[in-house]
Amino acid sequence: MRTRTAYSVAAVTSLALLSGCGAADMTKQASPFANAQGAKTVTLSVQSWVGAQANVAVAQYLLEHKLGYRVDTVQVDEVPAWDALSQGRVDAIMEDWGHPDQEKRYVDDKKTITRAGGLGVTGHIGWYVPTYLVKQHPDITDWKNLNKYSSLFRTAESGSKGQLMDGSPSYVTNDKALVTNLKLNYQVVFAGSEAAQITQMKQFAKEKKPFLTYWYAPQWLFKKVPMTEVKLPAYKEGCDADAAKVACAYPHTPLQKYLNTDFAKKGGKASAFLKKFTWTTEDQNEVSLMIADQKLSPAYAAKKWVDDHPATWKAWLS
Repeated sequence: MRTRTAYSVAAVTSLALLSGCGAADMTKQASPFANAQGAKTVTLSVQSWVGAQANVAVAQYLLEHKLGYRVDTVQVDEVPAWDALSQGRVDAIMEDWGHPDQEKRYVDDKKTITRAGGLGVTGHIGWYVPTYLVKQHPDITDWKNLNKYSSLFRTAESGSKGQLMDGSPSYVTNDKALVTNLKLNYQVVFAGSEAAQITQMKQFAKEKKPFLTYWYAPQWLFKKVPMTEVKLPAYKEGCDADAAKVACAYPHTPLQKYLNTDFAKKGGKASAFLKKFTWTTEDQNEVSLMIADQKLSPAYAAKKWVDDHPATWKAWLS
């Protein structure tokens, strides 16, 4: 869920246009609404994890209902989103977890993408165990003790080793390198997606079974399944520069927004609004919980949040 250089995606899965007219292959054509001359339209990139969906849902609702724009959303993975943004196929990325190579290429060198400020949320990836397990084994939160408990985490997929559960195999994480470099008796096993990982964690928690998982904050699931982070060797600047040699924790990353440069200059009230869009982890989790756990549509979840927090969003429109 989320450097997300540690979260960057290795390949394009699909660039699907999500509109009332059905799906279009964004690898072959641009959104018909992006950069439309004189049209009050905005195209937002939306990533697969629910926190990113919450950002877009609220931004879309306000752009449509308060500013009179038509909003198109395009589902695109993290690294391809930068290409789409640079080319004007989308106008904005609402939540980026840190891609320094793309930032240098498109923001600093080509200047086709413009920084739009912080989202107001700090992201962090780590390894977590359920808090009920910590109560039984308080020292399990130190990585140096993980091998002592590896047998607790064995599954059919991990064999004789303990299972370290990851989400989508399309995310590039440091976990395999960490297991190797810290000499841990664990096997990284991918659940397949954020949703599949959540389903497994909720099932483990229901049965009060042990699990060790790659996870990230902000994330609404912490309210449903309390978890405690395992302390990995402290993060220091540059300790993750060589992906094969990583032996440190993931950093804390202030999440950022980016706009297509032409849109940033000519997007009028929409671009000004997106630059001002900042909210808290609690705000994002509130909307995420409604979408993922309460199964509300993103539009209805956004409406409920907007109705309850006028003081927050009115500042974005001023």
